Amino acid sequence: MARAFALAGLLRLRQIEKEHAASDLAAANAMRRDAGERQARAIAALHAVPVEATDAGTLFAMAAARASSRSMLADLSALAAEAEAQAADAQHAFTEAKKRAVGLEKLESRHRAEVVAGDLSSEQAAIDEIATGAWQRARNGGDV
Repeated sequence: MARAFALAGLLRLRQIEKEHAASDLAAANAMRRDAGERQARAIAALHAVPVEATDAGTLFAMAAARASSRSMLADLSALAAEAEAQAADAQHAFTEAKKRAVGLEKLESRHRAEVVAGDLSSEQAAIDEIATGAWQRARNGGDV
């Protein structure tokens, strides 16, 4: 019977941590994309605003709209910067979790290779024992 990998529980924990970090990274990247898309839509909407004012009321309304739009763009820029920072943090956390898991995965792989080598060695010893017994029986004239 092959012996179990002694660090199997820790390896599973590291793999779960890696999967969780990957999930966090995907969410942060989605948030970053969403913030960028919202910013792009706001800028496109600003370009669609007419530039010419026909009277003073329209001019004041355009000035208020531009001031409001600048404020909204500043907020969206801050949101995009925050999303970018969260994505960078999530990428770092994923990289660290992956590093911790990879070391244990390599140990597990080495353990499996040693177990297989041990099993093959035992099997070869049994085959050699059978062959040696058969050779000795044939040499002794089939005496049992």
